[in-house]
Amino acid sequence: MTSQEKIQKDMVEAMKSKDRLRLDVLRGIKTAIKNKEIERMKQLGEAEVVQVLNTLVKQRRDSIEQFTKGGRLDLVEREEAELKILENYLPPAVGEQEIRDVITQAIGEAQASSAKDMGKVMKLVMGKFSGRVVDGKLVNQLVRTLLGN
Repeated sequence: MTSQEKIQKDMVEAMKSKDRLRLDVLRGIKTAIKNKEIERMKQLGEAEVVQVLNTLVKQRRDSIEQFTKGGRLDLVEREEAELKILENYLPPAVGEQEIRDVITQAIGEAQASSAKDMGKVMKLVMGKFSGRVVDGKLVNQLVRTLLGN
C-alpha cells in the first residue's frame, strides 16, 4: 500500500470516528501532495511524497519553535499533536551512527579538510539520504564536528 492510499484509508477512518484533528491533518497532507503534483504536472512517486511530508514536518517544528518563543502554548500543543500524526506517515528516521558513517565517506569523497568544504560535504550527504527521513540540523552539526569546526 502506497503512502497516498494509506492516507486516503486513514482519512475515511477519521471521518467515521469523527477525529477532527486527524482529519484536518490528513486533508492538509492530501492538499500538499496535490499542489506538488500540479506544480510538477505529474503523479508523485513515493520518494516525492516523503519529501512533501518532510516539508510539512519541518513547518510544524518551526511553528512549535516560534509559538514557544511567543508564549502561545495552546498553539504549541496543537502543532505537536499534528506533528505526531504526520510522523506516522514517514519511514523510520536514519540513525545517528549511519549519518556519521555517510558523512565520513562523503568527507573522503570530497577530499574535505576544513569548514570551507562544508557545502560540498552537505550536498553529498543529503543526496545520499534522498527519499529518507534525516534530521538536517543533526547532519549539519555532525559535519561541523567531523570537519573540526
